[in-house]
Amino acid sequence: MRITHWGHACLTVATEDGTVLLDPGTLSSGFEGERGLDAVLVTHEHPDHLDVPRVAALLEANAGCALYADAGSAALLGDLGVRVVAPGDVVSVGRGLTVTVGGGIHEPVYGDVPGIPNNSYLLGDGLLFHPGDSYALPGRPVEVLALPTSGPWLRVRDAVEHVRAVRPRVAVPMHEAALADTTTHYELIGLFCPEGTAFTPLERGRPTTVPAP
Repeated sequence: MRITHWGHACLTVATEDGTVLLDPGTLSSGFEGERGLDAVLVTHEHPDHLDVPRVAALLEANAGCALYADAGSAALLGDLGVRVVAPGDVVSVGRGLTVTVGGGIHEPVYGDVPGIPNNSYLLGDGLLFHPGDSYALPGRPVEVLALPTSGPWLRVRDAVEHVRAVRPRVAVPMHEAALADTTTHYELIGLFCPEGTAFTPLERGRPTTVPAP
């Protein structure tokens, strides 16, 4: 499996069964040049996860690329051919890469402000789990967790508790754009990761191969 982090919540995940791009939003860059995509997956409608004009350009440049999103995002995507998915759905992309949809609601930002739909996505039989803006759990062991590390709904303690609950083989930090400097957050999260989990920040825009166990 090869992972490229384009900043914030945006990742390209390439496997032998298919290649997907997750959460191409306004705080990410470089993903515009991606080709050979089988699917774009959007967790929720916030602009840091969904940049509609750039998604439209990606679809035009990647013939046959499918677009999957939650109901809230679909309302913004208009006539781009989006397929609405919700927790409990399972779809197949590329050459048989399964995508299992979970999650449900965005984590509360403050008090009783109503949440919005937020999908999580599990690729394959536990290859990679992307929770969007939530502490959703994959429900099974996973190789790689895309771990949110900052945001108005998140504390460092929450990130630590999430990675300890999931216990992946590798934790890749994301959703970091709100931080002027990631050093302290990353040091703390890495320190408290569970035994057996490698906390592995990725260089932005550089494909990184995650070896099989």
